[in-house]
Amino acid sequence: MFKGVINLSVKLVRRYLPDPFVFAIILTIVAFICSMFVTHQTVLEVVGNWGGGVWTLLEFAMQMALVIVCGSALADAPAIKKGLKKIASGLKTPAAAIATVTVVASVACWLNWGFGLIVGVIFAKEIAKQVKNVDYRLLIASAYSGFVVWHAGISGSIPLAMATEGDALTSVSLGYIKHAIPIGNTIFATYNLIAVFIVIVALTVVNTLMHPKGDQVFAIDPSLLEEKKEEHLESIIDDCKIEKTPADRLNTSKILVIVTSLLGFTYLFMKLVINGKPFDLNSAIMVFLFLGIIFHGTPIKYVEAITNASTSCSGILLQFPFYAGIMGIMTATSADGISLAGEISKGCISIANTHTFPLLSFLSAGLINIFIPSGGGQWAVQGPIMIPAGVSLGVNPAITGMSIAWGDAWTNLIQPFWAIPALAIAKLNAKDIMGYCLIDLVVVGIIICATFLCL
Repeated sequence: MFKGVINLSVKLVRRYLPDPFVFAIILTIVAFICSMFVTHQTVLEVVGNWGGGVWTLLEFAMQMALVIVCGSALADAPAIKKGLKKIASGLKTPAAAIATVTVVASVACWLNWGFGLIVGVIFAKEIAKQVKNVDYRLLIASAYSGFVVWHAGISGSIPLAMATEGDALTSVSLGYIKHAIPIGNTIFATYNLIAVFIVIVALTVVNTLMHPKGDQVFAIDPSLLEEKKEEHLESIIDDCKIEKTPADRLNTSKILVIVTSLLGFTYLFMKLVINGKPFDLNSAIMVFLFLGIIFHGTPIKYVEAITNASTSCSGILLQFPFYAGIMGIMTATSADGISLAGEISKGCISIANTHTFPLLSFLSAGLINIFIPSGGGQWAVQGPIMIPAGVSLGVNPAITGMSIAWGDAWTNLIQPFWAIPALAIAKLNAKDIMGYCLIDLVVVGIIICATFLCL
C-alpha cells in the first residue's frame, strides 16, 4: 500500500505540477485576487503593492546565486571531487545511498542552511556516479528533504532574531518581548532537539522505503552528470608548457591565491571568533569562495570553474523577482491596516486556545510560507500578530516563535522556491522530486503537529 501511495504521489505531481516559473505566476494571480477580496484594495493598489515588492529580494537573489556558483565551483575542484568520490565509493546499495544522503544533508542544513542545501545535492550527484541502480530523482529529493530542519537549527533566522537584543525585537513583538530569548530556549530546547532528531530519523527511513524497484528506477548515466569544460587560452598555454607572458604568469600565480585566501579567511576569523558574530549565509558564501580559490590552485582555473557553474543561476534570476512581488502583495496593508498574510494569521488565532495555539501557529506559518518563502519576511509579518496573541493566551513567546519557524520550513518541501538552487545543480525539474517530497511533507507534518500538541 505504501508503494502505491508513493507511485500515486509521484504520478500526480509529474502530471500536474507545472514549471517552477509557471507556479510562481499562478501564486501571483492567486495572491492578487485574494488580496483584493480580503483587504478591499483596488486593482491598481494591489498592482502597486506587487510592483513595490518586485525588487526587494535583489540582495538575497545575489546571495543565492553566489551560493550555487561558489558551491558548485568548489565541488568541481580536483581534490574535492576526489574526496567525494572516495566517500561515495563506500556506499554499495541504493538504500545506503539514500539513507546517507538524507542524514548528511539534514545535519548540514541544521548547522547552516546555505551550506547544507548545496553540499547535500553535490554529494548526491557524486553518489549517483558511483552507486549502480540508485534512483537519481529520489536521491536529489532526499538531499533536499534535509532542508526541512534548517529553521530549527543554528542558522534559523527566527530563533536568532529572538536571541538578538534591540529595538527590532521589541518592534516585531509589539513590545511583548522586552529582552532577548536565549537560543537555549529555542534551538537547543529539549522538545526542539527531540523533534529534529525524530524528523531526521523518519526522513531517513521513509526516503529509503520510497526507493522504487526494477524498471521503475530512474538510474542516470554518470556521464550526463559531468560538467562540460571550456578552458581559457591561458590555461591551455599553462598545460602545454608554452612560454608564458607576464600576464600569463599573473593568471596562474599561486602567490595571488595565497594572498587572496589569507585576506578572506582573516576576515572570517575576525568576524566569527574575535567579534563573536554568527555564521550566516554570507559567511558560508565566503567559505565556498575562498576554499574554491585554494583548491583550484590558480586564479584562471577558478575563473573557468565559476564560468562553468554560472549557467545554473537562470531560475533564480527569473523567479525571485516574482516571489518578491508576491511578498509585496501579501504584506502590504490597506488603509484600514489589513494585510492578506495578517488576516490568515488572525483567522488561526480566532479558533485557538492555550493548548492548540502553537499547532495553529505552525499550520498558519506553513500556509503563508507558500506565498512568502522567506523566514525573515514571515517573522516580520506574523511576529506582530502571533506573539501578542500567544502571550494573551499564556503561551511562551519562545514556543510561538519556534512554531512559526517550523511552519516556515515545513512547506518548503513542496515550495519550488528553495528547490531552485538544488535543482539547478542536479539538472532536474521540480516535478522530478516533489512527488517524493510530498510524502515527506505529510510525515514531517504529523511529527511536528504532535510535538506542539504535546506542549
